[in-house]
Amino acid sequence: MAISDSPETIGITGTSTSPLTDSDLTHTLRRRPAAATTVPRDVADSGSRTDEDDSTLNDLVRDSGSDDSVTAKICEPGDNVRIGGSEASMDSVNAVQDNKGLGENDRGGDPSAVKFAYRPSVPAHRRVKESPLSSDAIFRQSHAGLFNLCIVVLVAVNSRLIIENLMKYGWLIKTGFWFSSRSLRDWPLLMCCLTLPIFPLAAFVVEKLALQKSISEPAVVSLHMIITTTSILYPVLVILRCDSAVLSGVTLMLFACIVWLKLVSYVHTNYDMRALGKSTEKGDAVPSSSNTDIPHNIGLKSLAYFMVAPTLCYQTSYPRTACVRKGWVFRQLVKLIIFTGLMGFIVEQYINPIVKNSQHPLKGNLLYAIERVLKLSVPNLYVWLCMFYCFFHLWLNILAELLCFGDREFYKDWWNAKTVEEYWRMWNMPVHKWMVRHIYFPCLRHGVPKGVAIVIAFLVSAVFHELCIAVPCHMFKLWAFIGIMLQVPLVLITNYLQDKFRNSMVGNMIFWFIFCILGQPMCLLLYYHDLMNRKGKAE
Repeated sequence: MAISDSPETIGITGTSTSPLTDSDLTHTLRRRPAAATTVPRDVADSGSRTDEDDSTLNDLVRDSGSDDSVTAKICEPGDNVRIGGSEASMDSVNAVQDNKGLGENDRGGDPSAVKFAYRPSVPAHRRVKESPLSSDAIFRQSHAGLFNLCIVVLVAVNSRLIIENLMKYGWLIKTGFWFSSRSLRDWPLLMCCLTLPIFPLAAFVVEKLALQKSISEPAVVSLHMIITTTSILYPVLVILRCDSAVLSGVTLMLFACIVWLKLVSYVHTNYDMRALGKSTEKGDAVPSSSNTDIPHNIGLKSLAYFMVAPTLCYQTSYPRTACVRKGWVFRQLVKLIIFTGLMGFIVEQYINPIVKNSQHPLKGNLLYAIERVLKLSVPNLYVWLCMFYCFFHLWLNILAELLCFGDREFYKDWWNAKTVEEYWRMWNMPVHKWMVRHIYFPCLRHGVPKGVAIVIAFLVSAVFHELCIAVPCHMFKLWAFIGIMLQVPLVLITNYLQDKFRNSMVGNMIFWFIFCILGQPMCLLLYYHDLMNRKGKAE
């Protein structure tokens, strides 16, 4: 048997071929773990054996836990193999393997591949090892198979629940779920949404005047404050004056909040650029590499691109891709339609019946309220995950692809968050970047303590969450505001637990428990019952 210089490679030559070359070593066999290599007796006895041959066989015995690979040339049945100074038929090798219970699968997937069997005298236990699921080794193992098992079980269990729900309650989705005659009464909201671009145009005019130094800096600040405030109050007044559907009101408020955030970024960025330009002219500051995109003029094209781009932070130029992948966009659109329909199915078939058959969580029986919250948590979680996937992954990526927008980090792996603080930093990257750029660091530059700056950022977020929910519902109970502000103590608590236990699993489980059970289902029940009570009093 010819042994190469590498202890992991074994060359086997047949008599019908010339000596092996590098190109012949094309077939790699993965040896079974814990299998010690040996030679069948009839092969070994087919010729004389020397001390060198015995040493060769001993060298082939590897650690049972190793993952060595054996490289060999494929030998067809009938060929002869050379082991040391002896030759033997491949048929005899395969016959011995079959007698030992080694079928074709045990030969590396090829019926003609050479395979080695156990020798009784070879030690089976060679080192101290942990079980794969022990606490010291569990995170060093691959759990892809268990993940696949969870997917299969999840699909099976939910399929059974869907069939059981349809058999028990029937098809609950009404024909007017997507569009009804009441939707026609929401035309004022549509007109309001179509007139929102007036405010970016007004901000552009003000910036042009500021660039030409036609108006003073205090006048620029005052005009921008009027424009941004009007851009958010105008939709609020339209929604409150119209008896519109809640979904239509939420959509308009989301558009209005996005326009407001973009306007603030546009104004703040241009103000900072003017300040840096003045400092450079005076020699007080030297532009760094991060400030090389200071514009010499204000362009309407850059503003128009920014208003439709999937970002909330204004800059004069963005990283761009080379082309639009039309086939990719089509596939993402199909996924968007499928998951949107799935969300509608879960809402109408599961969430609505559960909520309608519930009581106010703060006024009814405590155990009954806990049961309703737990029952609502699973479908609510599914809807939230579908919403996240549809908006942050599918829609924003579709928009970025159509606009050749290069920076597509719209979210990070927030599902691995160990603390509440990490979750808020990773799940919505456009808003996080806006908060850091226009709220957090400006506060720090003005001497505001770090803790107070974090509270201010959560306060701004809480106000907009309340506006997006309370205004369409025509009631101000401050549940969303309180829910967001409660994140501040949760940040402190989860940070403390993370520092104390030094275990990512503890913080991640606390995050999921708060996220799935105590948070959204409770707010949903609170807003639904308050909304039903308001409608009942109105009638």
